[in-house]
Amino acid sequence: MGLNNTLSGLVTYPDLLLMDLPEDSPWQKPLSTIQRSGQKAAAIVQDLLSLTRQGMTEKQIVSLNQIVTEYLASPEYGHLLSNHSQVRVDVALDEKAFNTKGSPFHISKALMNLLHNACEANLVNGIVQIATQNRYFDRPHEAYERIEEGEYVVLSVADTGIGINQDDLTKIFEPFYSKKKLGRSGTGLGMTLIWSTVKDLGGFIDIQTEEGRGSTFSLYFPVTRDVADQTEMNYFLEDCRGTETVLVVDDVREQREIASVMLRKLGYGVQAVSSGEAAIERFESDKVDILLLDMIMEPGIDGCETYRRILADHPGQKAIIAIGFTESERVKEAQRLGAGEYVKKPYSLEVIARAIRRELDR
Repeated sequence: MGLNNTLSGLVTYPDLLLMDLPEDSPWQKPLSTIQRSGQKAAAIVQDLLSLTRQGMTEKQIVSLNQIVTEYLASPEYGHLLSNHSQVRVDVALDEKAFNTKGSPFHISKALMNLLHNACEANLVNGIVQIATQNRYFDRPHEAYERIEEGEYVVLSVADTGIGINQDDLTKIFEPFYSKKKLGRSGTGLGMTLIWSTVKDLGGFIDIQTEEGRGSTFSLYFPVTRDVADQTEMNYFLEDCRGTETVLVVDDVREQREIASVMLRKLGYGVQAVSSGEAAIERFESDKVDILLLDMIMEPGIDGCETYRRILADHPGQKAIIAIGFTESERVKEAQRLGAGEYVKKPYSLEVIARAIRRELDR
C-alpha cells in the first residue's frame, strides 16, 4: 500500500497539470512521459497484487462483448494503435454471445494483454482479430490444455505474426518469462495474469500457433444464463462536475491533498481529515454529501468501521471507498452497509470523478 501512495504523485499531479496547460506547451511531452511512467509502475504493483489475491475477487455478471466494446473505446487502446500503426484490428463479436461470471476489470486486463502481445507479434503489416463466440463440448476436448465438457463463451485474439515455438509455448505462462527486449514494454506478468484470471473463473485456455504464421489465443469462460443490469449510467468527465461537499478521509497527507485538489478541480467543496475518528467527530457538527473513505488507516479504526459508526447517526450517508489493492472482505462489508463502488490508488481524475458522480446520482 505504501508503494501505491508513493506512486500517486507521479500519476495524478501530471494529470492535473496537463489539464491547465495549452496544447502547444513545451511541458506537455515531459509531463505525459512522467505520467505514463507512473502508470506503468502502478500497473506492475496491481499485477503483483492480483496474483497474490487470486480467488478473492467478487464475481459479477459479465458480457464479453461489452468488455471488448468498452476497451476499444478506451485511451489505452488508442495508445496501443498509435504505437502499432502497421497493424489492422478486425472485430467479430457474436451478437448472441452468452454472459459469464467474473471480474470485468480482470477480464478486460486479459484482453489488453492479449492484444498487446498480438500487436507486437506483427513486426510487419499484419492483422489482429478479436472475436467472441459460444462453444459447447459434450465430452472433454483436447487442446493446449484439456477443456472439460460444458458450455462456454469464448474470447479469442488471433494474429498473423511471428508465432510461438514449442519451447516458448511450454513456458509462456511462467511469471516474468518474456522474449521481449528489456524495457520495450509490459511487466513480464501479462500471460501469468491471463492464466490466473481464466483459472479463477473456472475456465480454460487454448493456443493455436505456428512459427511464422501467427497465433490464436482462446479464453473459455463458463456460461451463465443470468442477465446483467443494464441501468448503470455512463458519464463523460464533463458530466462529473458538481458543487456538493466531499469529506476525504485518509491517514496519508499526500493522498488527502491529491484527492482534495482533484475534487476541487471538478467544483466540489472539499474537507479532509486524517482518521476515521476525526471523520466521526466532524459529523457531530457538520454533514457532507459524500465520503471518500480510505479503507486501511493506521493507527485507529478502518474505513468500514468509520462508515458503520457514521451510519448509526446518519442513515443513508453516501460513501465510496479508496483502496490500494483488490477488494477485500472489509470493502465488501462496507458495500453491504451501503457504500458505493471502490476506486483504486493511485487515483485517476477520470475514475474518481465518475465514481463520486455516479454515487451522488444513485
